[in-house]
Amino acid sequence: MTTAVDTASADTRAIVRGRHHRSLRRVPPVVWAFLLIPLAVEIGLVFWPAINSFYIALTKWNGAGAPEFIGLQNFIALGSDPIFKQALVNNVIWVVGFGGASVVIGMCLALALNKPRRGVGLYRSAIYLPMVFSLAVTGLFWRLLYQPEGAVNTILGAVGLESLEKQWLADPKTALYAVLIAAVWRQCGYIMVLYLAGLKGVDPALEEAAAMDGANAWQRFWKIVMPQLRGVNSVVFAVTVIDSLRTFDIVWAMTRGGPYNTTQLLSTYMYQTSFTVVDLGYGSAIAVVIFLLAILFIIGYLTRATKEDF
Repeated sequence: MTTAVDTASADTRAIVRGRHHRSLRRVPPVVWAFLLIPLAVEIGLVFWPAINSFYIALTKWNGAGAPEFIGLQNFIALGSDPIFKQALVNNVIWVVGFGGASVVIGMCLALALNKPRRGVGLYRSAIYLPMVFSLAVTGLFWRLLYQPEGAVNTILGAVGLESLEKQWLADPKTALYAVLIAAVWRQCGYIMVLYLAGLKGVDPALEEAAAMDGANAWQRFWKIVMPQLRGVNSVVFAVTVIDSLRTFDIVWAMTRGGPYNTTQLLSTYMYQTSFTVVDLGYGSAIAVVIFLLAILFIIGYLTRATKEDF
């Protein structure tokens, strides 16, 4: 009996494999071309350089000649590098400030503009409009606003707060937060759109039932709406963390890491080390640190979110 069952199972597997091979042979060559050519380009221009950077991080190399293998010396040097430590602290501030502010503001805007009313499309478009501009353009725009004679100081003077006027991007105490505000201004519209998409999937009947049972607006939001936004929250978290760790354009356009490295992020320090100082090995080591931080953040959060689902 067992032999007969095994024979039948083997025959079934052979039939399935045969059908699979025949279906592969029926795929037109042009389809394989459209699949394999982009894959080859992706491997050659993205994955291979990324993997190669792990090796370069173990070398001393200025881009000319053969890299000199030095093991973990670049990573050891990072431990005693004050600029790297400053950039790491700034990145933590950036992740918390950029992520927290943009998510809270974006969610509040989505809740306020979720229900259809007159002019709501215009408001949504206006809030999302900053995302149309590149980060470099956004940085240059806000750099003009922060000038000593710019709009920020002009408004402060007009409302009688002349004592608060300052050179925002030249003051080490305010430069990082000034750039952070500009980045949040651009990002909150994108977060709003993500939450608007998620709110469309929330069942209004559950909110109505909770309201009839006496739940207030906060209880309905926290107990009814938020659990249904779990998938959107995961996407928002991943996008925000990745954007926080790879932020470069807006900081470089506004301060180039200054004054006195007080706005230096890991990405700007990596670029400066690699292409200004031309120490590609040390710059690659910083890139590896950025990659590991992103992976730790995202895997940790997704693991916890998956456990909650089950």
